[in-house]
Amino acid sequence: MFFLSKSKKIKIITICTLLAITVSGCSKKVAEPIKPVEPISSTEFLMGTVCSIKIYDKSSTEVLDKAFKRIAEVEDIMSINKGSSQVIDINNASGVNPVKISDETMAVLKEGLKFAGLTEGKMDITIGPLVKLWGIGTEGAKVPSKEEIEGKKALIGYKNLMLDEKNKTAFLKNKGMIIDLGAVAKGYTADEVAKVLKENGVEHAIINLGGNVFAMGSNVTGAPWKIGIQDPFTQRGDIIGLIEVENKSVVTSGIYERYFEKDGKKYHHILSTSTGYPCDNSIAGVSIVSEKSIDGDALSTSVFSLGIEEGMKFINTMPGIEAIFITKDKELYITPGLKGNFKLTDSQFTLKN
Repeated sequence: MFFLSKSKKIKIITICTLLAITVSGCSKKVAEPIKPVEPISSTEFLMGTVCSIKIYDKSSTEVLDKAFKRIAEVEDIMSINKGSSQVIDINNASGVNPVKISDETMAVLKEGLKFAGLTEGKMDITIGPLVKLWGIGTEGAKVPSKEEIEGKKALIGYKNLMLDEKNKTAFLKNKGMIIDLGAVAKGYTADEVAKVLKENGVEHAIINLGGNVFAMGSNVTGAPWKIGIQDPFTQRGDIIGLIEVENKSVVTSGIYERYFEKDGKKYHHILSTSTGYPCDNSIAGVSIVSEKSIDGDALSTSVFSLGIEEGMKFINTMPGIEAIFITKDKELYITPGLKGNFKLTDSQFTLKN
């Protein structure tokens, strides 16, 4: 987890802060505000992506510093692309011995296992061997042989990650197994940043960790935030529609995020634990709306392998979770809870339900 492609393509959701009848920070399709609110904001490159935080209350840069410090803390514990971390320690000891971990790492691993169970392994935090094999988003990206893929698939299995809460240890049963928290770590971090801001008196803010967005409270007028949903076929931050949210996370995964091309074919980074190849169905992008960003992070990845019909059924079994599915044919499907909320703004797309 935590890397960009060599062309620095970053997952983006366009954040639209509505004030009265106008929008600040949206695409060229939306007018500039009459009375812009000047938030205090900061942007840093952490967790392999661009992280930005905008606070719309009276606050200080010290609060922003605390928030970014929290992001760095989580990265130091959970990254597998740094010199060392607790997750790297677990991976290095796979098939050998349990490793002592912090309460925080234990909590995130438990969440990862929870979603792995809910999705019957469609989202599996032990997918690391397959991720490393493909190397999508790195200079070493390649199309592996079928034999290589089958070999790495044999190492994937969330049921072989043993957590001992009493002794605070984690153990991967088979040598060569690798935990990759790319499907949950940014969501967890966004939730943690929201906690830091709330503890420091912030009520109105936008947290954007490379497209994992958390909209705190309402905007300063008291109206809901309006979040623009990324067009999955462009890299320019164009939006296809808007939803209104308060105290919600919006996380999007799409085939446009990280990919490479080989012999005229694109290979994106969302890998299927069943086939070992990038998920290949009608979905181009999925946006998940949830109260907790970690939920949206895990689910935005999970439903890719399910397709539209099964993905919709799955999301509809989860209380408090909504979704927007965008197909490769530019058709949109939304869950019932978003009807009357989602507004399509791009005529190239068709809302089908």
